[in-house]
Amino acid sequence: MCSVETWQLRAQFAAGLSQMYGAEVPAYHTLVDVSSAVNAAYAAASPALRLGSLERVTAERHGAIRVGSAAELAQVADLFSAFGMHPVGFYDLREAASPVPVVSTAFRPVDPDELARNPFRVFTSMLASADIRFFTADLRGRVERFVAGRQLFDPGLIASAHLIAAAGGCPADEAADFVAAAVSAFALSREPIDRAWYDELAAVSAVAADIAGVTSTHINHLTPRVLDIDELQRAMTERGITMIDHIQGPPRVSGPQVLLRQTSFRALAEPRRFRTPSGEVVDGTLRVRFGEVEQRGIALTPLGRSHYDAAMACADPSAVWGEHFPATDAEMAASGLAYYHGGDPSRPVVYEDFLPASAAGIFRSNLDTDAVAGAGGDTTDYSLDWMAGQIGHHIHDPYDLYEKVASS
Repeated sequence: MCSVETWQLRAQFAAGLSQMYGAEVPAYHTLVDVSSAVNAAYAAASPALRLGSLERVTAERHGAIRVGSAAELAQVADLFSAFGMHPVGFYDLREAASPVPVVSTAFRPVDPDELARNPFRVFTSMLASADIRFFTADLRGRVERFVAGRQLFDPGLIASAHLIAAAGGCPADEAADFVAAAVSAFALSREPIDRAWYDELAAVSAVAADIAGVTSTHINHLTPRVLDIDELQRAMTERGITMIDHIQGPPRVSGPQVLLRQTSFRALAEPRRFRTPSGEVVDGTLRVRFGEVEQRGIALTPLGRSHYDAAMACADPSAVWGEHFPATDAEMAASGLAYYHGGDPSRPVVYEDFLPASAAGIFRSNLDTDAVAGAGGDTTDYSLDWMAGQIGHHIHDPYDLYEKVASS
């Protein structure tokens, strides 16, 4: 008999990761504290919250992890299924203005009731080592051998995840150990890093080095949700925290806020140990983890998304926003640009997913150098269908999920 349901395991998993990440990156606590204060002030001034209760928004998190191969991504999919988190969407960050050599999906609940109980998401990127624009044949071979030779997850943990996913939960006396083991799989390793290997990958991309330059994976960032991201940016800066220069995503507008806006504090230098070519272990630092925060808006329909893309293609999206989007929810609903429960303009559907351009922008804002794609086109098979086949899990289409929510 399952006395702990998957959503309860998910809540415990999110809390455990938050506690661990806060111990590893102390500035995260500042981000959470400021986010909570901004949310409380916003709710006090605007008691009619339309995009989730204060309790849900304040508890909400999304994490981000990176893996090196389809086999590792399949293990992540199996593990997260035990927490009721399923792959949604396919994101190709190689095509962003600042390219990152990864393809990604996001694991999250797909049922509205499950999202309401605990909306934890994990944006998960896989190194695109087959892309010759970033990796030579020689480097690709060495990367793939390195990744194949490591073990990110204990086989027993994955076996337990299969059983829990099938049963929809687990006995109470097994829950704590399972969650603790899952959390620890994403802890920052203190094992010495091969300096020469890490630097060779970093010359291609700092993200590639973070993925395949180490023998483990880890939480790259853990993101709280805020109701006023501009105020959050100001308050964090006031506290002496260095934030990235620009909030990613759509501009702040007077009408309905759509999709997703994101910002972060700059990645901090964290102590790590390195092994030199002579075999000596020395102390050093890496800047790979940062503190992200997000403000979620209304989910757009495919038509609305085409309007968004057109606006964002302009040099100053805020200057042309009114040409692409009306100023009221009633007009948005009537124009078929955004999703509303039952078509009711007073009941917008929250955007639960991610924007590849914003994700790449956040990554880039926290890196010292850009990845540079070589000449030529993409000759790889990376796609949603390819990824779904590799991980053995259906990857949900976000628009299908929003259509279902809006019609319910």
